[in-house]
Amino acid sequence: MWWHLLIGVTCVLAVSWGLLVGGLWIAKPDKAGLRASLRLLPDVVRLLSRLARDRSLPLRVRAWLWVLLAYLASPIDVIPDFVPVLGYADDVVLVVIALRFVIRRAGRERVLRHWPGTPDGLAALERLTRGDPRP
Repeated sequence: MWWHLLIGVTCVLAVSWGLLVGGLWIAKPDKAGLRASLRLLPDVVRLLSRLARDRSLPLRVRAWLWVLLAYLASPIDVIPDFVPVLGYADDVVLVVIALRFVIRRAGRERVLRHWPGTPDGLAALERLTRGDPRP
């Protein structure tokens, strides 16, 4: 009977993966937006690293940051990177979701203090995370 469980888990994972791929395919970013987002990558990684080391942030927020950094460094992805557009889009989606959570809890002042890039880059980051962070 263990094989019933194995088949069930495999089916659930396959359906979940299919739904994720379908959602990413429908919401895939345009090439200009994706290109602009990729230019932010070095600054965003430095921001994540600086925020993760900031002991004044709550442990829960820093834990999210460390998990995100570990996922980005890991060779294992939800959607493999060799899948055109979607392979990297899943990473972008996860980064945006985590950043939205972290920025809203860290506050705009703390993000400004740790932001290593240009003001235009910060404005683009705020647009990507859908809104201004809480003060």
